[in-house]
Parts: sequence; structure tokens; C-alpha cells
Amino acid sequence: MHYHTDNTAHMAIEFAHSPLLTFGIGLALVVLLLVVWDLPAFVGLALAAFSVGVVNAVFVPDFALAQAATQTATAFGNGMAGIGIPILMAAIIGKSMLESGSAQRVVRTFQSLVGKENSDVALWGSSTILAIPVFFDSVFYLLAPLARSMRARMGKNYALYIVVVGAGAATAHVFVPPTPGPLAVASEIGSDLGMTMVIGVAVAAPSATMGGLVYGRWINKRLDIPLRDSMGTTREELEERAQRDSSTLPSFLEAVGPIVVAVALVGASTAIGPLQQVLPGFAGLFATLEPLVAFLGDKNVALTAAALLAAYIYLRWTDLSRSEWEGELTEALKSGGNIAAITAMGGAFGALLAASGIGSYLAGSLQNIGIGLLITAWLIAAIVRIAQGSATAAMLTAAGIMAPLTGQLDVHAAYLVMAIGAGGNICSWYPDSGFWLVKEIGGLTQAETLKTWTVVTTIISVTGLVSVLILSTIFPLA
Repeated sequence: MHYHTDNTAHMAIEFAHSPLLTFGIGLALVVLLLVVWDLPAFVGLALAAFSVGVVNAVFVPDFALAQAATQTATAFGNGMAGIGIPILMAAIIGKSMLESGSAQRVVRTFQSLVGKENSDVALWGSSTILAIPVFFDSVFYLLAPLARSMRARMGKNYALYIVVVGAGAATAHVFVPPTPGPLAVASEIGSDLGMTMVIGVAVAAPSATMGGLVYGRWINKRLDIPLRDSMGTTREELEERAQRDSSTLPSFLEAVGPIVVAVALVGASTAIGPLQQVLPGFAGLFATLEPLVAFLGDKNVALTAAALLAAYIYLRWTDLSRSEWEGELTEALKSGGNIAAITAMGGAFGALLAASGIGSYLAGSLQNIGIGLLITAWLIAAIVRIAQGSATAAMLTAAGIMAPLTGQLDVHAAYLVMAIGAGGNICSWYPDSGFWLVKEIGGLTQAETLKTWTVVTTIISVTGLVSVLILSTIFPLA
């Protein structure tokens, strides 16, 4: 009996010093501040991040109390460095494409090709393909205006359109190289790029279908999301553009110009590395071009170029004076600044949770569970993702742990890359900056974002794992 008491006390002390306590406090605070008290998202996330930092100062060795403030600010700054310029330029692109009628032209062209009843398929296919050479967030910036325009034209189905855009982009983001996440994991695991791409497409196809089209159509019948003001454009303005005569809209080529520019520049930067391997005879030419392509293909520069083109088209296709046009763009930038701040602070909250050691704690706890390597890898990535928010961090954490065990696989290593990618995609929620990005740019409430985006990422994750297990059983390729 005395032994049992000591053991219970030891377990209690261990929990008190474990990152699980920090995670529990952080989760409770976010729910209290954002859901119960309904504070502005930026303020609530900042308070939650500071509070998690204070808890870290109590329990984490070498984490000083002052770091609760400095690390929050640093993580926020790092987040803004990553998404600040792209979101502000995306605000200009979105405003310009919506107001000029470009988004309506693209929507109407899609519908003429596939039929109005298949509008979701057009958006889903576009987002999936675009996300292979381009980061998820960039694809969402570019296609969210199309989803909003489609809703304005159809008068319904906004839940469906947001889901298919998000699902396509998120799926390619974790499964298909040369997207950076799976590319880095493949390098860590030692899986050859060609086979990783082939298996990535095979896993991505059913995952994007289940998460986008199947779930999107299911939730759309049960959730009616209204069109709200977002990114500097009001609902009334969108609906007015949706009723315009086609003769007053830009041509299709002009309308898609900003999207083509952004994708071409970023895609060229992504592709130049693999092209050097595939075409070694042109190594000298690629080496000469690489610095210029890297500059132009940086998402900050690429989206700035796209924004300039979109803004010019906006000016060309409206009767605004230069000063009125400038004022409209400034309004869009104000909206974009708020979205950037919320998104970056969501990432900072996740970073303070990560500073508690929750990722390595959970990964170490799962490492020796007696289940197959593919499921173990998925579990490690999934739990780290849920705990600290970042899909990329979860994937790289799992890859680092699983890399030494790759020799024990009886299937191709690319399947391990896919299992890790699937786990890293699960349950995007409060600690994930992507959750706030989708919420704010899409004009959604927290509850709507949880019912759409959070569920979609989870469906993609589970479908991805099931696909990996089935494919690796039928085609081990070892």
C-alpha cells in the first residue's frame, strides 16, 4: 500500500513537470479567451502565448520569465516575416480581382467548361494542381477570391467552395514534392524523389477527393455559411459584380494573369533544383539563372508582382480616379494587416507551446510503441501537430525520429514519407497559423472554421494513412 502511494505521488509530480500540463493550460486559456470571453483573436492569442511562456518559465529548465515576453515577440516577428508581405499583397490581389470582375470572369469560364453543377470540381482541381509547385498559403490567397465570387454568383454553397479550395491545397502541401514539406522529409528519410512524387500523387488523389468533394458536399447540406465582408470587399460589392454583364469583365487571359504570374515565378524557383538533376547537361545555364529565379520566385516577390498586375487590371476595368483607386487598395491593406497579425500571433502561440518541449516529449513517448513503423510515424507526426500546430515541424520531428529505423521497412521508404505527411496534416486548430489564415481570409467564424477546415485536414490525414497502408500492402515496391 505504501508503494502504491509513493507511485501515485511520483506520477503526479511527473505530470506536473511534463509539457502535457503546459499544453492543457494553453488549450484551456485559448478556449476561455476566444470562445467564452470572445476577445478579439489577436488579443486572446497574445494573452494565451504570454501565459504559456510564464508556465514554461516555471517548469522548463533554462527558460527565464523574461522569455515569456521576448520569445512571444520573436515568434510573432518570425511569423510576420513569413506571411506579412504575402498576406498584404494577397489583400491587394483579392480586392483587385473581385472589384475588377477578374474573379467573376474566371468563375464563369470554369462554369462554362464543367457546368454550374460542377463548380466545386473546378475549384478543387485548380487548388490541388496549383499547390504542387506553390505553398498552401499562397494558393489559398489566390483562390479564396474565386470561392467568394462563386458564392456570390450561385447564392449558396460557400461551405463547399471553401472546403474544396482548402482540401486541394492542403493535400498537395503534405504529400507531393516538390512542395517543401514532403521534399524535406524525403531527404531526411532517404527516399528517392521520383518514386516519392509518384506515390505522393497516388495518396493525394483519394485524400483530396474525400476531404474536398465528399466531405465538402456533405457539410454543405448541413452548414450554410453567409457571405461576409472580408479582405476589404463587402458582400454587396461582390453580389453586384456577380450580376454584371460579361461584356464588362476582363478577358479570361487577363483575369488569370495575376495567378499565372505568381504560380509561374514560384514554380520556376521550386523546379530549378530538380531540373538540375534531371538535365545535368544544362548545369551551367541553371547555375547562372538560379540566383535570379530564386529572387523572383520568392513568394514575397512573386506575390508582389502578381499584386501589381492585379491592381493595374483593377484600375483599367473600373471608372475610379487614381486617388479613389489608391484609397481602395489602402483599405484592402488595412484588412490584410489585421489578418497577418492574427495569423502570426496564432503561430506564436504554437511556438510557445513547442518551447515547452511538448513535441519531443510526445514523440519520445510514442517511439517505442509496439505497432508498425508506418502507423508509428503517422501517430508521432499527428500528436505533435495537434499539440504545437505546425504541420512542417510535426513532419520534420517525425522524420528525425523515424530516419534511423528506415532500414527495418519492408516497403518503399516513400510510404514512410507519406505516413508522416498524413500525420502532420491532422486537425488544424488554434495553435496552427493556417487555421487563422483560413478563418480570416475566408470570412468565417471560429465554429465554421472548425467544422470545415479542421475536419477537412483530419479527413485528409486519416484517408492518407489508409491509402498508404493499402498501397504499401498491394505494391510494397521494396
